[in-house]
Amino acid sequence: MAYEPHNLLVTGGVGFIGVNFVRQVLAEHPETHVVILDSLTYAANPASLAGLDRERFDLVRGDVCDPDRVASTIEDYRVDCIVHFAAESHNDNSIEAPDPFIRTNIYGTYIMLQAARRYGLRFHQVSTDEVYGDLDYTDPARFTEESPYRPSSPYSASKAAADQLVRAWWRTYGTQVTISNCSNNYGPYQHVEKFIPRQITNILSGRRPRLYGEGKGVRDWIHVDDDCRAIWDILTRGRSGRTYLIGADGEHSDREVLGMILQIMGRPAHDYDLVPDRLGADRRYAIDASRIRRELGWRPRHTDFAAGLEATVDWYRTHQDWWRPGKERTEERCRVQGH
Repeated sequence: MAYEPHNLLVTGGVGFIGVNFVRQVLAEHPETHVVILDSLTYAANPASLAGLDRERFDLVRGDVCDPDRVASTIEDYRVDCIVHFAAESHNDNSIEAPDPFIRTNIYGTYIMLQAARRYGLRFHQVSTDEVYGDLDYTDPARFTEESPYRPSSPYSASKAAADQLVRAWWRTYGTQVTISNCSNNYGPYQHVEKFIPRQITNILSGRRPRLYGEGKGVRDWIHVDDDCRAIWDILTRGRSGRTYLIGADGEHSDREVLGMILQIMGRPAHDYDLVPDRLGADRRYAIDASRIRRELGWRPRHTDFAAGLEATVDWYRTHQDWWRPGKERTEERCRVQGH
């Protein structure tokens, strides 16, 4: 029987995937009240919550590394389960300054697990396919739930460590946990430091797009709506102690994706600049999502990547008031990092 959360705590619920999850839950599950715990760093934009019914959710400004804040939030709102999105997630930033990634992604997960254990709550860990490292360009293999962890960056290493903490709390304490490792998300409300929105907003703001290395890196793209539906399915119907990989068979090289964006936006095919690749850059990600399809019946709805990308371009074109205030700061930070 499916579990139906009543007072759902979403950490990092003002970030990209988190806020899309919150919006989807509020739209599709009227019996669930959402409590967002977010420290509102640069990557969280409160404008993403505009238009939502304030009777259906509460926003608590707080750090997942603060056990007292976490405990008071759970008690005040009678939380009965946790979806843990909160994380530092930008690879370039993790290479430049790993400390916040170690603190938030590892210690913050520990604090949330301790809270789940103390209050007897379900806990879902939102993770990434980057914990598995990378694959060769010509390798037919895909990541599965049994693939070994081989993280390449401080970011992916911190997420790998967090995942292992989740498994330990299940094995040692019997905390009711699930984990999802998803491929690269795209869609609305994504910060402009990320690959797809950065290219789109560069063009919209009169800059040339920028491509790492030669653009050979392959990512397995999935629309954020599909990831969010999968997370809900795992939370409510997944087996405790289980890991589920989420992917939509959307492998494309960075060069291919940029070429599609340029075409959609009416720009010449070579209207971009090459910049040095990041240190330790992964080559290819690819997800085998057989388990979640087989056990939970989940299927991606956004199977036409070109159509999803065009809709994403339209979203950023029509929501310039959402992204323009932070665009200059992002480009300055990228300039300092050499990207």
